[in-house]
Amino acid sequence: MKKKFFDFKHLKGDFTGGLVAGVVALPLALAFGVQSGMGATAGLYGAIAVGIFAALFGGTETQASGPTGPMTVVSAALIAAAIQMNGSLDNAMNIILLTFLLGGLFQVIFGFLNIASYVKYFPYPVISGFMSGVGLIIVILQIFPFVGLDSAKSTLAVIQDLPRLFSGANLNALVLGATTIAIYFLFPKITKAIPSALVALIIATLIAYFGKMDVPLIGEIPSGLPAFQLGGIFNVDPSVYTLVLEYALVLAVLGSIDSLLTSVIADNMTKTKHNSNRELIGQGIGNMLAAAIGGIPGAGATKGTVVNINAGGKTRLSGIIHGLFLLAVLLGLGKLAAHIPLCVLAGLLIPIGFKIVDFKGLKHLTKVPRPDAVVLVLVLLITTFGSLIHAVGIGIALACLLFMKKSGDISEKGLEVGKIADLDGSKPWQDETEFYEKYKDKVIIKHLYGPLFFGFTSYFKDQIKALSDDVEAVILRMDRVPYVDQSGIYTLEDIIFDLRAQNTEVILVGLKEQPNDMLKAIDIIPDLVPEEDVFEHIEDSFVYLREKFK
Repeated sequence: MKKKFFDFKHLKGDFTGGLVAGVVALPLALAFGVQSGMGATAGLYGAIAVGIFAALFGGTETQASGPTGPMTVVSAALIAAAIQMNGSLDNAMNIILLTFLLGGLFQVIFGFLNIASYVKYFPYPVISGFMSGVGLIIVILQIFPFVGLDSAKSTLAVIQDLPRLFSGANLNALVLGATTIAIYFLFPKITKAIPSALVALIIATLIAYFGKMDVPLIGEIPSGLPAFQLGGIFNVDPSVYTLVLEYALVLAVLGSIDSLLTSVIADNMTKTKHNSNRELIGQGIGNMLAAAIGGIPGAGATKGTVVNINAGGKTRLSGIIHGLFLLAVLLGLGKLAAHIPLCVLAGLLIPIGFKIVDFKGLKHLTKVPRPDAVVLVLVLLITTFGSLIHAVGIGIALACLLFMKKSGDISEKGLEVGKIADLDGSKPWQDETEFYEKYKDKVIIKHLYGPLFFGFTSYFKDQIKALSDDVEAVILRMDRVPYVDQSGIYTLEDIIFDLRAQNTEVILVGLKEQPNDMLKAIDIIPDLVPEEDVFEHIEDSFVYLREKFK
């Protein structure tokens, strides 16, 4: 039976989910627009275009899309570079919009070329370092707006300019910013039915308005439908094509990663399966149309998607309604939004920036393999204080180089490496046959060969997800796994957590020294897998399970 494009039997849930997602997206769209350097209007335009058209053409039924922290940081870097080359935002607008348009086009091409199947091979330290760097950039660039001052456009310049904070800070702005942060964190303790970001935005803005506080404001937001703005992109000087292509490619890759990670979260919540290639096509179309009306690019927004699902969203209609709500706000409330203080938006962005920072990865820096820690820190520093483009390229190249060296070291030591991407549970080994025949309906045995590294983790997850919920225990035979990297260890952690959540016991067998040390270093053993579920030999695990199944 062919699936309906819109299933209106879920209309009530889709309407509620889309409306709540739109309410959540509104303050963030305005804040990300200001953060980008193009203004709140550009954030709202981007949220409308990407929200509606990524939902309409995308491959994740419940995805709510719009400007996100990572995409905004890359956009801001592009805008700053373009303004530096052309003197003003107006003069640089053709370069900026051409880049946004090409970024969306690249995403569409990625979808048709099945590039989504390769995005999942990005090493964890690279993604972690990049995302943490993006989070720090958001926080650092909001320090001066938080106290009512104009800010430099680069993190290094902000840090060099810090003494100005103590001589020129606007105390009214500081109080409003602090109030915004306090409401953002405290209001959910009262109720989670209303998004705390929206409550903080409204209350702090009303305080500023009725208290007649002298603080910088967003300023006028044009009302009415946005105009087509791509007429001048064909006049771009060929000398900037390299800049345009570099940033367009980074926006496309980052937008794809950002969206597909959110799609996976949506799948886990709804027990569905998204279409990765279609999702990239939908996101690309949304970003191209955002560029056409002067909006900043976006991606699948995790927070918006989660609240959409929790509020009842079931189909792509919910994402479309989320975008239409923002359009209604633009048409009806634009004049009111002009009174929002910039320090209030900074108060919303600073907590969001810290949420993007991967504190889990940073906490384990001294416990994960040293090469992974080096890659993570290097990517973090280059992202925060250097080039976003160079950070990703250097990180991936270094991660691959270090992995090849580690594989060579393993081979030189005479350890069995076997096929790297091989996980087989269909055929029992000779020492498993008798047990397997008797308990195959209750126990699954998975064999892992070779290093468990970033190139294998996605396949590993897919294999485990395919297991029946009726299985009582999963045995992971790791006799032939000499090495686990940071991507591998976190994948194991996620898999074990998910299996335990469905009341499936996880048995680890044959751990070698390095994997065993890693599992204990980040407390998978004994927090997720107790010591009594770890065995040196497979027969010992069989004895334990036979006794359990009596």
